[in-house]
Amino acid sequence: MFLLEIIKTIILGVVQGITEWLPISSTGHMILVDAFMPLKVYADEVVNKEFVDMFMVVIQFGSILAVLLLYFHKLNPFSPKKDNIQKRDTWVLWSKVLVASVPAAVIGLLFDDIIDALLYNPLTVAIALIVYGILFIIIEKKKKKPLVTNLNDLDYKTAFKIGAFQMLALIPGTSRSGSTILGATIVGCSRKVASEFSFFMAIPVMFGASLLKIIKLDMALDLSGIIILLLGMVVAFVVSVIVIKSLMRYIRKHDFTIFGYYRIVLGIIVIACVLFKVI
Repeated sequence: MFLLEIIKTIILGVVQGITEWLPISSTGHMILVDAFMPLKVYADEVVNKEFVDMFMVVIQFGSILAVLLLYFHKLNPFSPKKDNIQKRDTWVLWSKVLVASVPAAVIGLLFDDIIDALLYNPLTVAIALIVYGILFIIIEKKKKKPLVTNLNDLDYKTAFKIGAFQMLALIPGTSRSGSTILGATIVGCSRKVASEFSFFMAIPVMFGASLLKIIKLDMALDLSGIIILLLGMVVAFVVSVIVIKSLMRYIRKHDFTIFGYYRIVLGIIVIACVLFKVI
């Protein structure tokens, strides 16, 4: 029944929009939701699996648009409201984002199929959730005064180091935002700088991943597939706008410890579900 798949798509869009920007792993949550509530857009199982694999990545494009909307002025080097120095600083920011995107882009292109085949499973997600949850708690407890409190003070070397941490996010359950925020914190960035730079890094990485999945798609989408894909992206976009605004308000007075505990609890639940063959 197509209406049921519409409802599933809305739920997946909400999950994507919430978890993409919080350091709790959007891919991990999407895998888990699909394990309990699989999308069945096409009758042929092989065709359906290929569509769902593409959907899980391309839906992130809606989340990217949310960042572009909320930070349009900061990211727009052509803004007539900026002077020449501000325009130059914007181009420099984009160049740092691209430098930070190189490590994950290279590894992702080389090992995309291997990662999909070997690591996209609930147990991998559970282990990654727990390991990085523990790291978040430890690092927050040892938190030192940040050295970088403004994006303009972020140099290329530091940007590349943060990009190296982003490679860890290729493992499902790690969290792209989680690995980059964690990495940025370790190399001396404030939570605000770490979060915003993580948002900006998502643009080329997620756009590239979405484009790669579409190019590799070996099927023609019919109307139902197009509707599901567009609906998922629209829901992810709307929810992402709300979550990004909320997160930036939250980190003004709070740290990321609560996300560490959430990851550990969720990881334990997933392992229990695997052991009892619930998923």
